[in-house]
Amino acid sequence: MTVFGFHASHEQVHPRALLDAAVKAERAGFHAAMCSDHFSPWSARQGHSGFAWSWLGAALQATTLPFGVVNAPGQRYHPAIVAQAVGTLGAMFPDRFWVALGSGEASNEHITGEKWPRKDARNARLRECVDVIRALLAGDEVSHDGLVTVDRARLWTLPETPPPLIGAAVSVETARWCAEWADGLITVGGPVEHLRRMVGTYRDAGGRGKLALQVHLSWARDEETARHLAHDQWRSNVFGPPMAWDLELAEHFDAAAKHVSADDVAKVVHVSADLGRHAEWLRSYVDLGFDEIYLHHVGQHQDDFIAAFGESVLPELAEVGSWS
Repeated sequence: MTVFGFHASHEQVHPRALLDAAVKAERAGFHAAMCSDHFSPWSARQGHSGFAWSWLGAALQATTLPFGVVNAPGQRYHPAIVAQAVGTLGAMFPDRFWVALGSGEASNEHITGEKWPRKDARNARLRECVDVIRALLAGDEVSHDGLVTVDRARLWTLPETPPPLIGAAVSVETARWCAEWADGLITVGGPVEHLRRMVGTYRDAGGRGKLALQVHLSWARDEETARHLAHDQWRSNVFGPPMAWDLELAEHFDAAAKHVSADDVAKVVHVSADLGRHAEWLRSYVDLGFDEIYLHHVGQHQDDFIAAFGESVLPELAEVGSWS
């Protein structure tokens, strides 16, 4: 049965408020959660960039929910440090944590001053990082000389069971590649036919584990407010690759989004004041075979969304949900 989870957006919400929201989400009936891992927001209007790993320890302690995070090892994060973070959370909160690994975006990674590699080079670097992280979580001492360098690294605190290393993908080609190494796949909402191809390609290539989906939505008590929230907060996020991968500063995204309309945003965000319509959208994703669906309300204030979806949307989906 499909698990419906809460997405905690660190680039939009103060970490204290986001922790309160995670607690409220569990009480409202969400059965899982995940969070972003950003050094920079996508827009100056979003205005936050809390450190995901500090927050995850607090969130796992404050709730009983399983949590995941999307992370890009190789530039801002050395893979041995990612392995240590994953291993520590896995040891403290057994069977409640997973990490999705992707090739990253320049907006977060440029801070090191290193050259931002081509996509093929980033994928090759990520593949090396995956092997390093997996070996360290298995208790091995690791030395590696390649696109990343590791010298005699060993984790002294290990989880009893290593947390899953999920592949993060937005294209069919990347989904096929993730099937070679990942313990599952996570992607973002999009046209149903595209998502069907993502799921089919990953499974046909031998991909194992769970399939997860992050869905962007905007809900308010009236349509105009829902459209305004989406346009205000998410118009800098309508750009596909390579622009989304390669722009460096929030100011760059804001300049690029100067002429993005509310209708443009509605092509990538489910915008509606009708809770029943949101339930229909979510049910269509369940039918594609996703095991976990994480709801990201793109507004900065989460309380009304959590309460409304907990009262009306999650119960309507109970026949396909984990709590049925």
